[in-house]
Amino acid sequence: MENRINYHNEAMKIIKTLEGRRPRLLAHVCCGPCSTYPLKFLAEHFEVTVIYHNSNIYPKAEYERRYQVLHDFLGKFERDFGHKIAVIKTKYDNDDFNAALEPFAAAPEGGARCIVCYRKRMQEAMEYAERERYEYFTTVMTISPHKDSQIINKIGQSLAKAYPDVRYFHSDFKKSGGFEEAGKMCEKYCLYRQVYCGCRYSYEAMLKRPPTSSK
Repeated sequence: MENRINYHNEAMKIIKTLEGRRPRLLAHVCCGPCSTYPLKFLAEHFEVTVIYHNSNIYPKAEYERRYQVLHDFLGKFERDFGHKIAVIKTKYDNDDFNAALEPFAAAPEGGARCIVCYRKRMQEAMEYAERERYEYFTTVMTISPHKDSQIINKIGQSLAKAYPDVRYFHSDFKKSGGFEEAGKMCEKYCLYRQVYCGCRYSYEAMLKRPPTSSK
């Protein structure tokens, strides 16, 4: 069996090397709920900017809804935690994204299609980080129990080789109570929590699910 790395421990090792310094970090975010605890953690150690780079999300109305939830949360986050975090919203191009995902349309959730999706978004966001001279880059996606942090961090490590001027910040935000804290923050701020991952294939799969019966 492949050895699984504890990426929460790897993150703490990086934190220790900062020695109180607060370098600029660009965090790729997929939605408001997944940003909750990761931003609380990151903002204690970095000057954080978030990039909403998610042309995978279908349809566009859902993309805009998730952005608005994120935008509103950041205002409340500044009020309650004292950290002002700017958000960069990139151009929406679902057609381009679907061209990359279509060869893997039949892949199961969490399989090859999702890996292509993670890599494409992370790579394009990391290109921005290098261009704008951020010292660190990370993604909040490791907060999700539905996403394999081993895969996401390996993608980040490979990208760091391609963009040597940007350091990749390892994470497994769901660990050490992070996932539970994120849930509490979602409830506190009444955040909309989507019922499918994002792409048109996960959207279509969601539509085929049997309705949940209420008791």
